[in-house]
Amino acid sequence: MRDLINKWNQISLVKRILIGLVIGIILALTVPKAASPVVIFGTLFVGALKGVAPILVFFLVMSAISQHKSGKKTNMKSIIVLYLLGTFLAGFVAVVASFMFPITLKLGASASDVAPPGGVGEVLMNLLNNIVKNPVTSLSEANYIGILAWAVVLGLALKNAKESTKTMISNVSDALSQVVRWVINFAPLGIMGLVFDSLATNGISAFGAYLQLIFLLVGVMAFIALVVNPLITFAGIRKNPYPLVFKCLKDSGLTAFFTRSSAANIPVNMELCEELGLDKDTYSVSIPLGATINMGGAAVTISILTLAAVHTMGIEVDLGMALLLSLLSAVSACGASGVAGGSLLLIPLACSLFGISNDVAMQVVGVGFVVGVIQDSCETALNSSTDVLFTAVAEFAKRRKNKVVKLEELS
Repeated sequence: MRDLINKWNQISLVKRILIGLVIGIILALTVPKAASPVVIFGTLFVGALKGVAPILVFFLVMSAISQHKSGKKTNMKSIIVLYLLGTFLAGFVAVVASFMFPITLKLGASASDVAPPGGVGEVLMNLLNNIVKNPVTSLSEANYIGILAWAVVLGLALKNAKESTKTMISNVSDALSQVVRWVINFAPLGIMGLVFDSLATNGISAFGAYLQLIFLLVGVMAFIALVVNPLITFAGIRKNPYPLVFKCLKDSGLTAFFTRSSAANIPVNMELCEELGLDKDTYSVSIPLGATINMGGAAVTISILTLAAVHTMGIEVDLGMALLLSLLSAVSACGASGVAGGSLLLIPLACSLFGISNDVAMQVVGVGFVVGVIQDSCETALNSSTDVLFTAVAEFAKRRKNKVVKLEELS
């Protein structure tokens, strides 16, 4: 038995999830009544994620901000601007694509019990109220906007704290990330239960929506990687951007696709930065920071799945709310963890913008894990390769400007 378990654990998580997905489909189509108890696996899986997600986001963001060193002469300001710009544009493109190709999801009965917000004014008021809500209450109620706000404030306040304090916060963050990894290891069982429940309740037609969702997610991420990022790169280096873009996708993105973890891909990115001849004092900070805040793929996932929930609920979204979602998806994506499925844990934050309850949002998270076999691999590949790309763009742009200045001085 132990040998069987060891062999199972040696199989990659992606393959195990595929096995769980296939078993769930087969059980739902052949013996739906006899296999009904497997639904509990999906319920427990979503429940575990629902329990650990708020405190994970809190410590992850607080740790990242408190660890940032100020006063060092690096190119970090330009890199951070590129990170934030790229993440915002990814969220914006995803919002536009979601309006062009609207998708609805098959959710449980509780999904119909939603009170849509009255407009942008009401949304902004709820947003402000949630920001200042008691941090303990925010954690207990899974108020992600409040969690993010308090994490940022405490992270800034702790920048001058003792190193031992920062180390403790970092250790807690690492421990919570490990807990998430343990939970994710049960994803094959959880997804088996979620797929079984969806197909047994709604029929095979429900899976059609998942295929459409996968095509939209992957299509938008490909557009970001092959159109948006090259445009940003060209604006910085003023040369053909594709050799650098393809180099980052091949050497960093391909590895990240299979590891499905931005954090695990940090050593690969460090080696690539060294190969590109970048400044070590800069990339030693920008690459780990990018694994936390440069989350264009996460912004795409958050935006598309949130708007899928919005379309499912029949909630009307105007231009102001769409722009607000783009900004919120960029901000919330910066808190996505460096482990597989991290961005899915932040969907409730964006859903709360439209008055969608946490219970409904977690159903959407469950859908995200069903499509996550492909989505999360593509998302991580985009995120991790962009870390190196934007670090290189910022430094090459600086070198180009310095060269121009020197030429002007000589003339």
